[in-house]
Amino acid sequence: MTTTLSTLSLRHDFPGVLDWHYLDSAATAQKPQAVIDAIARAYGPDYATVHRGVYERSANMTLAYEAARRKVASFIGAASDSEIVYVRGATEGINLVAQCWAGEQLKAGDRILLSTLEHHSNIVPWQIVAEKIGAQIDVLPLTADGRIDLDAMRAMITPRHRMVALSHVSNVLGSVLDCRRAADIAHMVGAKILIDGCQAVPRIAVDVQALDCDFYVFSAHKLYGPTGIGVLWGRGELLDAMPPYQGGGSMIDKVTFEKTTYAPAPTRFEAGTPHITGVVGLSAAIDYVEAIGLDAIHAHECALVAKARAALENLNSIRVFGPEDSAGILSFAVEGVHPHDVGTILDETGVAIRAGHHCAQPLMRHLGVEATARASFGIYSDESDVDALVRGLERVRKIFG
Repeated sequence: MTTTLSTLSLRHDFPGVLDWHYLDSAATAQKPQAVIDAIARAYGPDYATVHRGVYERSANMTLAYEAARRKVASFIGAASDSEIVYVRGATEGINLVAQCWAGEQLKAGDRILLSTLEHHSNIVPWQIVAEKIGAQIDVLPLTADGRIDLDAMRAMITPRHRMVALSHVSNVLGSVLDCRRAADIAHMVGAKILIDGCQAVPRIAVDVQALDCDFYVFSAHKLYGPTGIGVLWGRGELLDAMPPYQGGGSMIDKVTFEKTTYAPAPTRFEAGTPHITGVVGLSAAIDYVEAIGLDAIHAHECALVAKARAALENLNSIRVFGPEDSAGILSFAVEGVHPHDVGTILDETGVAIRAGHHCAQPLMRHLGVEATARASFGIYSDESDVDALVRGLERVRKIFG
């Protein structure tokens, strides 16, 4: 099998994966040297605060910081950079929308629609706000191959549903949501829809306007960027109508002890000194990914998943989860062996996977397991990683009989 990327050259861009079979990119992606260098420069000779200093270096850093916002807007097809809110990660972005949109717009008796495969970060924030205001949560089932069942969504949704929140790509099954159809169904009853794009943005091209969603979130560290920085995209009119998430510096217009007025979006939601170097790293990560091309990345990862799936399905006592065309992620279980034991033995052979419930306990219960083993691929992954995974699993089966 020939994949679409020259991973031999790309692998050398990533100092963290040389001589190591890293198959945990869905948890966090390794960083290319270009991102590491950009962060080092930002912390070193380029470092200064943003939006405050009148001196040249501060002005230059402010220009870079806001240029990154424009780059993010272009990367996901936003209409304006004023729709891009910097957050600590997708989790904070979802919490922001839950508190500042749903918490303000929903009332007792309203309903929120989620799915069985959601990450805890796209469940718990909605539970918090629902409990606070007296709203109810409904849960969409999955199809037999592990996709969010949009036919069921069409049948279940009612005008009482005000918010829908779904994952673009499942972090366990790799199944890809038809976001546009989901948005059309949500908008049919006047509901807003938030899409968790953590696993999608590193793997497939995203255009939020074409998807017609209302909010979209993702984290930089899964996109080959640094931790502690992420993005909330929201329609401009929705962000403009939302109150601040936190108070402090930067997000204000004018402060007196009698009354404070707030800056317009997105500044209104960015209280305090921002993660300046994180934004610089995110910008460099986008440059790196765009230079390769998301279509090529997606095709490459799909080819590796297909190879791994075929190999694992040929091994007795291994159960593979998710659809045939999963995007870069493959979860499985070895009969009679706890996933943690699988992960430990694989680690002894130089293969790193994730083992556990993957912050998706409701999905684990749906699958009838406590946990799964998960191999997830990235730009730097190649066929040698798949071969090492298979060899390691053969050793697991030999050890446990």
